[in-house]
Amino acid sequence: MRTMAVGERALLVELADGEEAGALHAELLRRRAGGALPAVREIVPAARTVLLDGLDDPGRFAREIARWEIPPLRARVEDTIEVPVRYDGPDLAEVAALWKVPEDRVAAVHSAAEFRVAFCGFAPGFGYLTGLPARYAVPRRPTPRTSVPPGSLGLAGPYTGVYPRASPGGWQLIGTTSTELWNPEREPAALLSPGTRVRFVPEPS
Repeated sequence: MRTMAVGERALLVELADGEEAGALHAELLRRRAGGALPAVREIVPAARTVLLDGLDDPGRFAREIARWEIPPLRARVEDTIEVPVRYDGPDLAEVAALWKVPEDRVAAVHSAAEFRVAFCGFAPGFGYLTGLPARYAVPRRPTPRTSVPPGSLGLAGPYTGVYPRASPGGWQLIGTTSTELWNPEREPAALLSPGTRVRFVPEPS
């Protein structure tokens, strides 16, 4: 763990990998919910870091957090959101070839994993989900699509994600869902937030 001051009121905590960043983020949320965390305006996780903004004394908190014992993610029990998916994406055959499995096995492999939202970005409601074993990481498409339909389920590197609205994108598309990921009239507007556990449930395509 490495801590760095960001301005006068923020602290950036750098971890060894996404698993450690996720575990720290979960612990920060747990302590804040229990009233055991100093006042902080925002807690923002990323791939290997967690930013805390609005601290009164970032230096003091950096010394305190270095002494924490942080439980691993797998030791935590959290609610899981189920997202129904039709595994009918245009890149299904390509992903099957990369995984060295028959095309009709992609749904079984992908839906067997339990995912967790590591962090959010790119577009409102878009979560970067981890959970697939490392051997199933796939490269982005060499040429991005100019428009990816909303609800498209994609893979890129170690991540899974669902496009909440139409946008350009270079992820490998393996399915579609009718689940609404982002609705500004809903509270909260984003269905997925950092730390949320997700399971994809295959539907007939």
